[in-house]
Amino acid sequence: MKPRVVITGSAFFSPLGNSGKEVISAMVENRTAFKRADFDLDLVVAQVPDFNLKTNTGRYKNARYLNRGAALGVAAALRAVKGSGLSGNMLENAGLFTGAGPNLDREARSALWILKFLPNTAAAAIADLVGIHGESFTISTACATTLQVVGEAFQKIRNGNLDLALAGGGDSRINPGAALAYKMAGALCTEKGDPAKVYRPFDLDRKGFVMGEGGGFVILESLDHAKKRGADILAEVAGAGASMDGGNMTAPESSGIWMEKAVQKALTQAELPFDKIDVVSTHGTGTQLNDAMETALMERMFAQKSPQIIALKSWIGHLSTACGVVELAIGLCLMKKGILPAVRNLKNPSSPYLNFTAENRETFFNTLLLQNFGFGGQNAALVVKKWRD
Repeated sequence: MKPRVVITGSAFFSPLGNSGKEVISAMVENRTAFKRADFDLDLVVAQVPDFNLKTNTGRYKNARYLNRGAALGVAAALRAVKGSGLSGNMLENAGLFTGAGPNLDREARSALWILKFLPNTAAAAIADLVGIHGESFTISTACATTLQVVGEAFQKIRNGNLDLALAGGGDSRINPGAALAYKMAGALCTEKGDPAKVYRPFDLDRKGFVMGEGGGFVILESLDHAKKRGADILAEVAGAGASMDGGNMTAPESSGIWMEKAVQKALTQAELPFDKIDVVSTHGTGTQLNDAMETALMERMFAQKSPQIIALKSWIGHLSTACGVVELAIGLCLMKKGILPAVRNLKNPSSPYLNFTAENRETFFNTLLLQNFGFGGQNAALVVKKWRD
């Protein structure tokens, strides 16, 4: 029998807060961090407030080689380790699975400037700071990256290759270079008016996404390893799946048939049928093409019974590479507290058949399906269960 895989640590930085308590409080009070970009007033952005890497690392000479996205990921990894109760000896043989996006900031180049652009710089810093010497890899599969990273770490433990792994990453593209690229692709919301009201995933009048930033990491362990050290178990990872559209470089396959393949893989591993999913944490970017595809996908998958559907990007913005792991970390907090946040600004839903969460609800749930898609047709899905021994 393959080992069960559990989550024993989680930490994140997001525009809405850096803990479950902060994020849930903001949701209950209907607060967001959306504001106009100081470099382009056409755009709305969501930034992590008052972030200071040194607060998390102390004095660290290599901090200067971390771009902002990498720094957010490194800080989250350190917080996750600190909160997990893991000692240095336990971490020695841990796996390290890191997601990274492109550094699109047009900054002045200094000595060893290339380190700010190498995808594995964050992983190298984490290994240095916490003493990891096990296997490691860094992947970049666009906005599916960190959900896929968690899935890969899960598979390694499930297949007996590892007992313990860190998985996550960070990203920040709130800068003129990234904004120009996304603007030219027609993906960004440039609507005028109250910044808190322009982002509306799954609304028929959606106008594109809002750029956010953040970082997150989770600690994954085999159940036996976690029990032996007396770890506090947050949830169980039950299944993971990934797939490729093999088509357009920027647009998803319109029906979502290849995304469904990734979801079906995750559900098969989890030994769950579609109707046993309580909540879906959608990719929900608010672009015309993505939301149309994801709506069609969910209408087909949940034709008999729709689960509750949430869209966390409507609260925190689109965190690019980091979206999957941060949405997972926030999802764990929501599962523990029994709260589902509304899909913000949703007035004209893209489907009359799907059960979009129209207002904040207090309800406990047992199963969570997370979905992420990325440029190039990258698809990732993860199934998480509430922990029960």
